[in-house]
Amino acid sequence: MGTRCGDIDPAIVTFLMQKEGLDTKGIDSLMNKKSGVMGVSGVSSDFRDLYTAADEGNKRARLALDMFIYQCKKFIGSYAAAMGGVDAVVFTAGIGENTYQIREDAVEGLAFMGIEINKEMNKGTRGVEKNVSAAGSKVQVLVIPTNEELAIAKETEKLTKKV
Repeated sequence: MGTRCGDIDPAIVTFLMQKEGLDTKGIDSLMNKKSGVMGVSGVSSDFRDLYTAADEGNKRARLALDMFIYQCKKFIGSYAAAMGGVDAVVFTAGIGENTYQIREDAVEGLAFMGIEINKEMNKGTRGVEKNVSAAGSKVQVLVIPTNEELAIAKETEKLTKKV
């Protein structure tokens, strides 16, 4: 996550509250605004900034990127196992649509699962619907843009019509 903590051991919440003297507002701020890649890197929640900092030798930025990529791979593998296989890996939303490095790094080493990316096609993709799978990849690697704000507005409209 950009600024949120993601998966954590639930016991960490009370530990941090006690150790840092945080109330519920303080722990909420820490977990939702000062964690994620922002908290690990100390740089930014913007992946462009993280890659720039990592390229300049910032070890915390590199760690934040490595941790994010690790989580992506973990989710791909766990969902593939839960579903008994996978036909496609879809990258969407801000990071998935716009950050070719994340897509490339997230599927690196997953050829054993049939997931292979065409690095050249992947680099030329930013915010457009595209299949970036390598030739012969058994699993499709897709970039599908989304408009989260529009989806939220449509769902809100549906809910308000029911009231």
